[in-house]
Amino acid sequence: MRILGHQLSHGSSLVLPARTKSSGEGDPLIVVLGGGRGCVLKSDDALAGIWMPLRGRLQCSGGNADGALLTGELRITEAEPNLHVSGRGNALWIAVLGSRSAWRNALAGFAEVSLTEPLLLPAIHTADRTLRQHAAALARSIVHGTADLAIEAVLDRIIGLQRELAAAIARCPGRTYAQRRQVFLRLQRVRNYLAANCHLEVDNEALARMASYSPWHFIRAFRAAYCQTPHAYLVEQRLRRARRLLRSSPLAIAEIALASGFENRCAFSRLFRQRFGTTAGAVRRNAAENSAANAAAPAA
Repeated sequence: MRILGHQLSHGSSLVLPARTKSSGEGDPLIVVLGGGRGCVLKSDDALAGIWMPLRGRLQCSGGNADGALLTGELRITEAEPNLHVSGRGNALWIAVLGSRSAWRNALAGFAEVSLTEPLLLPAIHTADRTLRQHAAALARSIVHGTADLAIEAVLDRIIGLQRELAAAIARCPGRTYAQRRQVFLRLQRVRNYLAANCHLEVDNEALARMASYSPWHFIRAFRAAYCQTPHAYLVEQRLRRARRLLRSSPLAIAEIALASGFENRCAFSRLFRQRFGTTAGAVRRNAAENSAANAAAPAA
């Protein structure tokens, strides 16, 4: 596995041109560490990627990658050209990009990855503490030029997260695995869009067009794959977004409800309690108490 590492600092930019190959060695994986406000990564080539903010927010645009990515989230994108990614605020983020041949080489040693389709499945995952620690180690390795030693731990963890998607593929309509996988990819593009843009109002007709289905077939296939309707998934993502903002944002609860896509504060409060078994106010108080306790700990 060949690795090319790049660092982006405050206000800097990097444009990845159409791929070039080193003689006899194939395409490398490109690992980018971005830090500071306004650093920008652009790609002219069609590269599949892993994107993870370690701090702050990452804004992605281009193809099916539109939307914001927050700390604690991980996004895997399909191979698409003309990507434009920028850090917002005092962001720190890491990206791993590669062509199909680069990913084939990188994933060759992982038994769970299909050799006929040697790419990670497009998805938005929760990046748990262990994965963030591995990503931080990868970020440090870029600085020291040893990224090839740290990337396998990140990939192993991500492949573990992707196991749940196998069941969704199995539930998709289709006679063969290849047909079911193709249906899944079409549905997953819509699902990832909803996860990244849950605060927006989008009707089923627009979502069906995104998946190249009629509205009826789209809703039927989506429910078969994910065991819930597109609307139910959208509401779930809005509630998760609201919970994140309650823990990290100074906005008032009514403002958070609106920013998460809920125009009716009463409906938001009822759905939030049903989903999490507690109130939005209690989540905010607990977050404030934990923050105060953490701030006081060094002085104790």
